[in-house]
Amino acid sequence: MFSRKYSFFLTVVALCSGLFSTLSAIKPNIIIFYVDDLGWQDVEQLNDLGEPCPYETPNLLKLAERGMNFSQGYASAPTCAPSRAAILSGQHPAQTRYTHVTGASIPKQGKDNEFQEAFLGAYFDLDHMTLADALKQNGYRTGHYGKWHAGLNASAYGFESVNQTRGVHRGMKDRTKDFSTPKDRQWPLSKEKYPPYSEDFPDGISYPYDELTEEALEFIQDNKEEAFFLNLCHWMVHWPMLTRNGELLKYYCKKMGQPFPPKKGNMALPGQQNPYFASMVTTVDWSLGLVMDMLATTDDPRYPGKKLIETTYVFFTSDNGGAEKKGGEILSDNYPLKGGKKRTDEGGVRVPLVIAGPNIPAGTERATMINQLDFFPTILRLTSTDIPAENAAKLSGLDITPVLTGEASEVYDAEGHPRDSLFWHFPHNSMRAAIRKGDYKLYCHFNTGEYSLYRLYKNGAHADLEEQEDLSRNPEYASIVDALSQELNQKLESSNAELPHRNPNYRNATLPSASIVNLNFNPAGTQANLQLDPDQPKATEAYILYYPDGGKGEGHGKKTIDYNQVGDPEIPYRVKVAASIDASGHVVTATVPPVVKRVQFMLIDENNYCHFTQLASVP
Repeated sequence: MFSRKYSFFLTVVALCSGLFSTLSAIKPNIIIFYVDDLGWQDVEQLNDLGEPCPYETPNLLKLAERGMNFSQGYASAPTCAPSRAAILSGQHPAQTRYTHVTGASIPKQGKDNEFQEAFLGAYFDLDHMTLADALKQNGYRTGHYGKWHAGLNASAYGFESVNQTRGVHRGMKDRTKDFSTPKDRQWPLSKEKYPPYSEDFPDGISYPYDELTEEALEFIQDNKEEAFFLNLCHWMVHWPMLTRNGELLKYYCKKMGQPFPPKKGNMALPGQQNPYFASMVTTVDWSLGLVMDMLATTDDPRYPGKKLIETTYVFFTSDNGGAEKKGGEILSDNYPLKGGKKRTDEGGVRVPLVIAGPNIPAGTERATMINQLDFFPTILRLTSTDIPAENAAKLSGLDITPVLTGEASEVYDAEGHPRDSLFWHFPHNSMRAAIRKGDYKLYCHFNTGEYSLYRLYKNGAHADLEEQEDLSRNPEYASIVDALSQELNQKLESSNAELPHRNPNYRNATLPSASIVNLNFNPAGTQANLQLDPDQPKATEAYILYYPDGGKGEGHGKKTIDYNQVGDPEIPYRVKVAASIDASGHVVTATVPPVVKRVQFMLIDENNYCHFTQLASVP
């Protein structure tokens, strides 16, 4: 187990020849440029199927021209928090049991739902080694800018410089007219002009000041004399749909044949016709352009004669597939992919993925299946960073360096076996797991125990990328259903995945469930005791949740606590802490730290029912 309070020794292995011969004297910089809710079809030209994407992303195209576009790149989850945590830990969400964004919310236990989603703690487990931890031990300066969304804040997970601002993506009173001006106090328009160009704007347009981008650029400048790892995570193109850039919105309204200023109310035209969404996509691309321009024009002081762009790897991708709808508003359209955010269909997990940097062949494209879980081991290789064997054994992804350098067309594991499958686990919403193996994708529906099977490709060509024809009941494909279901179940079991639990309040329940008799404390208030009915099912897992005595947790804004300075939280509030179950299975006990004033028990019984006690005050 990795602990932030445990100082591990990390060695740097020098690569003497081949891949990094030109960089043997230095360690390359790493930038992860992460976009929120950007779908696979939401970028210009790279993954276009059917009608061309109307959103303009010229800087992403330039990045792809410098490096490699993966047309079958995947996020590890269909929502943001688990994908972000997976990149930073290198571990599958199923393995860390951090599978959604619900945080410390108690699952709903309505009478009509037979199953309920798993409970997630208030923050990602601090015992996991992060990419920032590993690189920092290797002499890298680490900075996180933008959306964090894994609990606490980024300074608790190995990042030295942190600003979790939303930047320019903030709420507006009236999105149809409250645009930035050159004299705007918070978001003044730039004097410089940038794309897009048009008849109305032949010299380009101005962009509002974006604190997120500007501080990321400052981080690069401040740390260019040392190797750096920048985790730049935009809040866009997430809801709310808005832009402070009136010129950009006007450009897209005209391009899409819509009035400017737009009418108030929802943008409800089908497909990719939301000018607010389009404006956010291009604003993110503008930010990427500023980063790339700085790399291209800034000398690397560690390597005379080279610019930072020659010594930096840039990983561009999105946390999950595009969000297609919010209330009555159409955001974007993942077609021909099925579904979107919060679903394990292709539209929910396939994402744009471009990587550029030293020795990556320019302008190349690969149809190789790549998962963002591959970033961690690949970056370890690119930066010559070694980690303890116990931590390396937990990594779920594979080193894709040979693919990046053009030495291989497939991804191989440590034993030399080519990767032929990826899997996803999302015990929330539609409650499904999925596995993609070769041409096929199979889904396990936890609430029914049934499977669905689709053939996405046939001999390398698109077959049913739309996932319209379920083959699971076709006798011709019975052996494939059997093989893939077995492999998926093995992966879930080996990763210790937490499956949906039965809901004890379900009106049509047929199995008995545990029954809580009472909750009491010892006189000192240092131990909580939970008594279950001895005539009902026993507990098989039990946890206690500690709650602070009032007050609110940290929000999504700037860092309010520097955990590098104060250390880890002393009390794991709203996080599962294992409780003890006696031999009978009907008495649960847990220690209560003196400062804790409110607690709640969670337990799983032998029939997989999940129970929560009421929040109780400690005497």
